[in-house]
Order: sequence, then structure tokens, then C-alpha cells
Amino acid sequence: MAKANEFVKEIADIREDFPQWYTDVVLKTQLVDYGPVKGTMVIRPYGYALWENIQRELDARFKATGHENAYFPMLIPYSFLTKEAEHVEGFAPEVALVTHVGNNELPEKLVVRPTSETIICEMYAKWVQSYRDLPVLMNQWANVVRWEKTTRPFLRTSEFLWQEGHTLHATQQEAEEETLRMLNVYEEFSRNVLAIPMFTGKKSEKEKFAGAAATYSIEAMMLDGKSLQSGTSHYLGQNFSSAFNIRYLDKDGTHKNPFQTSWGVSTRLIGAVIMAHGDERGLKLPPYVAPVQAVIIPIAAHKAGVLEKARELQETLKKAGIRVKTDESDNSPGWKFNEYEMKGVPVRIEIGPRDIENGVITVARRDRAGEKVTLPLLDPVQGIQTLLQDIHNNMYADALAFRDSHVKTVHTMEELGNAVNSQNFALSMWCGDRACEDKIKDAFQASSRNMPFDQSPVGDKCVCCGKKAKHKIYWGKAY
Repeated sequence: MAKANEFVKEIADIREDFPQWYTDVVLKTQLVDYGPVKGTMVIRPYGYALWENIQRELDARFKATGHENAYFPMLIPYSFLTKEAEHVEGFAPEVALVTHVGNNELPEKLVVRPTSETIICEMYAKWVQSYRDLPVLMNQWANVVRWEKTTRPFLRTSEFLWQEGHTLHATQQEAEEETLRMLNVYEEFSRNVLAIPMFTGKKSEKEKFAGAAATYSIEAMMLDGKSLQSGTSHYLGQNFSSAFNIRYLDKDGTHKNPFQTSWGVSTRLIGAVIMAHGDERGLKLPPYVAPVQAVIIPIAAHKAGVLEKARELQETLKKAGIRVKTDESDNSPGWKFNEYEMKGVPVRIEIGPRDIENGVITVARRDRAGEKVTLPLLDPVQGIQTLLQDIHNNMYADALAFRDSHVKTVHTMEELGNAVNSQNFALSMWCGDRACEDKIKDAFQASSRNMPFDQSPVGDKCVCCGKKAKHKIYWGKAY
């Protein structure tokens, strides 16, 4: 799209400077602004409405699978973190500490939560006494702080919003089933709400969560060919329940440690939406999370009856559950078209004297560069609802086609390097040794993403060392 059209005069070219395009989009569309403390972000109303819609959709899924919401303190005694050695080692570089209240030094340092396993386990040890108390299925919506060296809004910030599920189970099988159940919830949500296809699978030992027995992830491909780890689900085994002395009296009269899981997604999902769907005009928001699903633009608003009909139409759509707004500002229609295209509103509705005379509204869809159709003015609801569903389906199909065309099966290090350096994921066989994983990272700045559940081989030798392979795995550059 030529810049002469002035759709993108305030946004960098997505093809020439993807990182700058991303920064321009999140700032110009008023999703976010930079906070006064380095690495923090202020989520503005438009961005927070997007998060609220994500939160609402996910929360309904959590409750449908039997989970309850709770809230735990953000300040954690430092001694809690040290109880699980691998956990404290994994988070130590990112931990923010509170050491003083006023001028008085605290007798014990406090951690501003980077994640809540430790404090939740402390409470579970008090609450769980018997097999009758199991399973425990809790989720928390909260903020966490991780002191990142390099930050970018939504993708990696020193403070971010998320949910974290924490569950206890009597058996290993139940806990492992829960881990995969919630991974599948994330995948289904990403597909059916965010219109983003995900690779699901198991992380390597190097990439797993600190303190977990196994970590699984959903991995999305961004439009620059990089991976964005968009959610994780962890099987914790008995690592934390042993360290925090969570014990219950079982039916056989013996005391046992339960098996645990934890799982979470964050405001990083907003970054995934931006970078999986955006284009040269700016945002392209999936209808089911878009803060505004349809915007009504009155044409020749000064003429009799136009604003009245626009307002009537808004009420009709609003009653049908469609998130709609009418822009009655004195900006020109052309300015409004550009503004709402940049903001990614899925549907634009134009209504003017000629439309009213003909008993129609003119509807433009964001996903297909403003392609227009007409709908009856008196009964537009079903047409708009059908259009929103079609936009979702089309956005998912486009994202899936892009992703699948950017995955290359490779058998040598040269092929792997060519793939990841050309904005692709590489799919290969791997021996499972950390040394090969490190070598690939050093050579190409590419990391292992996950090992798909379908382990049908694409060869028999490790892509790095040539030894007998144990796993099929995705590699990619990542955020």
C-alpha cells in the first residue's frame, strides 16, 4: 500500500521496520503509554478494554472447568522463595525486593511477586488436611513484577497483568491431565477468540519453568517470523508440596504430598494479537475481543435525519449485544475512516442521506481492506453478526496460512540457520542434549520452542550433532 494514500503516515512501514511499526501502533492507537519507571507501561482505556474482553472469555472457560478465583498478597517473605532451590535460582535475577518501610529496615526482605507458587503453597499447607479437600482448583487474576533488562510494551515489561492457576491433586495422573487440559483451554481460546493458531507441545528441560517437572506451551508465529510464547502450563509434581510441607491424610490412613500444576497467560496476548494480525494500516482486531466491534460513521451528519438514524442503529445493535459506537465528532469522514482502520475496528458502518433513502447501510470490513457490502437499515443485526463471525474465520485462515507457509523442515545446521534467518520456524529432529540446544542458540540466536505432541519423525538424526534423534522439535527466533 503506497504511503500516498496516507493510511499510515504516522506508522512505520511494517515490511521495512517491524519493531518500529509495533511501537508506533501501540502508542498511536492509544493502547498503552510508557510509565515513569523504566520498563513499566500504562495500559490506556482502549488497551484495557481489550484485556477485559480477553479476561472475560478466559474466566468463563476457567469456571466451566471447575476453577474458582481467589487473591493472594503481592508481598512475599524472601524465605518463601528460598524453599524451592530451582525456583529461587530461576527468578533471582528478576526479583524486586522491599527492604525498608520509611527509614526502618525490615527484619526480613520482602519479594514483590514474580509469580505466586510460594505464597499460595504456604496457604495450601494450612488449608489442605484430608483427601476430602482435594482437588484444589484455584485461579488468580493479578499483577506481577519481573525486573526485565530489555522491555517492550505488552511483550516484556517490568510489571504486567496475568492470571495464574494453581491446583492440587491426589494423583500424578490427575495433575498431568489438568496440565494438559488447561493447555488445551489456552489453545482453543487462541483459535476461537483471538483467531491465532498455536503450536502446542512440551518445552525442553532448558526452557521449562523453574521448579517444574514439565512445562508445556502455546507458541504463536508473529508476522516477522518470530515466535511469541503466549501461554504455559506446568506440571509441578511434588516439588513445591514437599518443600512447603503440604500434606493430606489419605483414605489409607497415611499422609501424602499432593501433586501440583500451575498455568498462566498475560497481557502478552495483546502483543500476540497486534503482531499476528496487524498490517500497514495498523491494528486488525479479532471481533470477539475488539473493544469496539462496529463503528457508525454518519455521512453528511448536518443533514436532517442522519444523526437520528445513526443513533437508532446504534441502539438496535447495542441491544443485540454488539459493541458499537457512533462517532459524532466534527472530524471529516475520511479522517474517521483512517482512525478506525488504524485502531483495528472490525466493522465500519456508513449511513448518509442516500443510504437512508435506499433503506440500507454501507458496511466495510477491516480484514479485507475496506471491502464493502450493503445491509438493510431496518434489520441489520443478523447481517452484522454473520459478518463478525466471517471476519474471525477469515483472520484465522489468513494467520494459519501465513504460519504454515513459514515453517521449514530441516535436516542440517545450514538449513536450520537459513530457515530461522529468513523469518521462519525450523522443524527438525533433536537428540535431546542441552549441548546441541546451546550450540543452535549460539549460532543462530534461535531457541527451542516446543516439541509437538505428534512426534511422527521427519528424519532419524539430530539436526545438530547427527546422533540418533529422540524428539521432533520447533526452533525459532523469539520475543
